[in-house]
Amino acid sequence: MNTYIKKNKIIGCLLVGLIFLTSCALMPGGEEPSDAEINAQAVKAYAEIKSKSKMSTNREWNDLVQRVSRRIAAASGENFQWEAVLIDSPEVNAWCMPGGKIAVYTGIMPVLKTEGALAAVLGHEVAHATRRHGKKRYARAIKENYAGALIGIATVVGGQILCETEQCRTWAALGGAAAGFAITFFDRKFSRGDESEADKFGQVYMAKAGYEPAESIRLWERMAKAKGGKAPPEFLSTHPSDENRRQALTSWLPAAERVYAQAENKFGVGTPIK
Repeated sequence: MNTYIKKNKIIGCLLVGLIFLTSCALMPGGEEPSDAEINAQAVKAYAEIKSKSKMSTNREWNDLVQRVSRRIAAASGENFQWEAVLIDSPEVNAWCMPGGKIAVYTGIMPVLKTEGALAAVLGHEVAHATRRHGKKRYARAIKENYAGALIGIATVVGGQILCETEQCRTWAALGGAAAGFAITFFDRKFSRGDESEADKFGQVYMAKAGYEPAESIRLWERMAKAKGGKAPPEFLSTHPSDENRRQALTSWLPAAERVYAQAENKFGVGTPIK
């Protein structure tokens, strides 16, 4: 296909998708989309990502992700259509879309070291979904960046869109529903308040699921070492600094330990991740 035609088809598809996504959102006279509407878009984007990503064939890690994600999902108390996949990628990353669509990247597994640390990560990501942080980001993105996003579509080259985050750029490159979802949900980082709330609820979720909540603190200590001290100062990031995150998790630990004491099953830190 002629490159010029191909690029214009991509631009046209993304433009139509973006207009569709925003038509029922925060346009004049409109209302904020419902959970059902947002979750339906997430399902489409998740299917796109799965079809265009390389799935891991590591049986041990896959079993681990499925086991831990099920327990965390149950602990959250949300009646989402939960699903989890392990993507073969060096990224040190994991996420949970609105509606409970989870992905873990193989690059994070060696950093985690333990099953309990995976529970801490998934607890945090699941909390973003249960606390509707993505929905708030959607509203903010549409309100603040609707015009900017439309202008950005004109710069599409080979499926790439000018996004503010690496995750947005990765998803945008996939095209289709994933690209539209990237623009509206992942063009911004979570706020510091959202990140702290996800830490707090995530620690409770892992404890309720039967994992020792203190492992969440040890996890972030390991993550800090894995970054080699290259994290930006807190005022340059929406994420709490590693030290502030550790202090907050420590202050919440007594409450999480009480939840852990009442857990039906206790797995401690679980099995080691090799």
